[in-house]
Amino acid sequence: MGRQMTEAIVAEARVEPGMRVLDVACGTGEPAISLASRLQGSGMVIGSDVSLQPLQMAAQRARERGLRNAGFQQADAHFLPLADGSFDRVTSRLGVMFFSDVSRALAEMRRVLKPGGRVTLLAWGPRRQPYFESTIGVILSAVPGSALPRSGEQMFRFGQNGVLAGALAEAGFSDIEEQFRVIPWSWPGTPENVWEYFQEVTVPFRPLIEAIPAEQRAQVSSEVLTALRRYYDGSQVNFTATICLVSGCAAR
Repeated sequence: MGRQMTEAIVAEARVEPGMRVLDVACGTGEPAISLASRLQGSGMVIGSDVSLQPLQMAAQRARERGLRNAGFQQADAHFLPLADGSFDRVTSRLGVMFFSDVSRALAEMRRVLKPGGRVTLLAWGPRRQPYFESTIGVILSAVPGSALPRSGEQMFRFGQNGVLAGALAEAGFSDIEEQFRVIPWSWPGTPENVWEYFQEVTVPFRPLIEAIPAEQRAQVSSEVLTALRRYYDGSQVNFTATICLVSGCAAR
């Protein structure tokens, strides 16, 4: 489902053979694995995440692909255990929204970049887009008094023009480029699959889902599935996703 997001940030990072790349909050390995593949066996990509379990999965995926230029390290984005000026590129896909202290994390990214090095970040755009309107949007409309939890609000904290770019400027980056882009965001399965997945793994919205009264759960699920079926072509659910893609350079 996130393949086009990975492709977008990998292209925007503009890596070149021999570079050292840090991918912050890489989870189970993307875009670190794709970046390592793009380097064609040269350079080095370090994927970091605060959680160990997804990093173990990422390392296994890299081994399966024969990538010897990809390594993974547990690390908090706010306190990177890495040397100053040791990377040519820093990336993070769907991670920056969840940093508790964005300024601190961006300062750490700038610190580990070489002079002239480049950071590229990808975040969700505004909430009002098909995937979220068909799920949390339906819940908010169907359940009186419900509200988006703070963890869910963070998902869209960079959904307006200039917010993430401004954060990079405050952190000392220059030559900042920001764009909002609409990309395919398709689920290769049924609306029922999407709704099951959303309930199981979309942690930021779990408080909202758990707050649905027991007597309303069946009706809410029915309304969500009706909304999702509008995007179903018989083999997959075809959403689009609006993303915020921002890059900046460390001072020379």
